Amino acid sequence: QERLVESGGGLVQAGGSLRLSCTASGRIFSSYVMGWFRQAPGKEREFVAVMGVNGGIIYDGDTVKGRFFISRDNAKNTVYLQMNSLKPEDTAVYYCAAAESYTIVEGEYVYWGQGTQVTVSS
Repeated sequence: QERLVESGGGLVQAGGSLRLSCTASGRIFSSYVMGWFRQAPGKEREFVAVMGVNGGIIYDGDTVKGRFFISRDNAKNTVYLQMNSLKPEDTAVYYCAAAESYTIVEGEYVYWGQGTQVTVSS
């Protein structure tokens, strides 16, 4: 069974950058679609970005496109989320997740990390 562990969250000033990492245990990381989601206080969890097995990428166009970048290193069983030009509204718990199909639908992700807090001060 895949286990996902996020790291890299923290407190940053508006305009700053953070890189989140998500490392998977298990032997089949390279065959999973990897996504990032986030949940702000008082809000539902929302899609951020997904990267497919063959490198296809989808970003949430309204909020993060052009500022956030997803990548993966299959040799390290790790997916990254580089976050630039951070805004206070990016404050949330960020989760990585693994799916068996290329999707942005939260319910189709089968494995989830515990989340890492990102706080952006103004």
